[in-house]
Amino acid sequence: MGADIKALRIRIKSVDSTLHLTKAMGLVASSKIRRANDAMKKGREYAAALDAFISELSGSTECLKSPYMQMRGDELSRTRIIVIAGDRGLAGGYNANIFRLASNYKGAEFIPIGKRACEKFGKAINSSEKYTSEEAYVLAKKLCADFADGEYDRLGIISTKYVSMMTQDAEIKWILPLARNAEVSASSIVFEPDEISVLNEVMPEYTAGVIMSALRESFASEVAARRMAMDSAGKNATAMIDSLQLRYNRARQGAITQEITEIVAGAGE
Repeated sequence: MGADIKALRIRIKSVDSTLHLTKAMGLVASSKIRRANDAMKKGREYAAALDAFISELSGSTECLKSPYMQMRGDELSRTRIIVIAGDRGLAGGYNANIFRLASNYKGAEFIPIGKRACEKFGKAINSSEKYTSEEAYVLAKKLCADFADGEYDRLGIISTKYVSMMTQDAEIKWILPLARNAEVSASSIVFEPDEISVLNEVMPEYTAGVIMSALRESFASEVAARRMAMDSAGKNATAMIDSLQLRYNRARQGAITQEITEIVAGAGE
């Protein structure tokens, strides 16, 4: 009986320590939510402006000659996919959902961003939270140059879309080749020197913008997922402590009752 009481006491202390940890991590996530959401909104606005601009250009028949609009084979062996995951775990299914989606493209060449993604695909470690626009532009410039040279056929990006605090969805977006916007027939914008030159020039900037927007949205999703995961873990830990405390009280009461019974029995002798 004494051993059971001691084991329960140790277990309660262990779960209580975990509860303090989950509360601390939840508070850290909460402190980052507003900043992450603000950055995500700005990233969405910038990406929307870039999409509108590229849509105007892609509607031009002249731009069909651009290497960035050339449809080639779609074999996975000639597909590159940027995979954005988190730097840490304990965020529910955030990282697992990304890797599950990536597993559908086994023959692709993966370009990971984020410590967990780099560990998964055995690449040099980088941080998704601290990834800079300069790094994104360097990556985008190389990817665009390789695509124009025919080094690969498709470029996609796997990231997480923020729906709400409760829901974040892993998704893939195809960046290259550009799809022509059939709804745009003739643009009212005058491009100098011509549409195709402008398109070829801005493609690295556009690709970098898509990457940064996906990074900002993924980070907001990660923070939200971690906050919800820590809240859930905290509730479970509290319930577990209550259950263990009840068992501890019963065991202690049983031990006291047994001691009293033995004392009374001894006194009767």
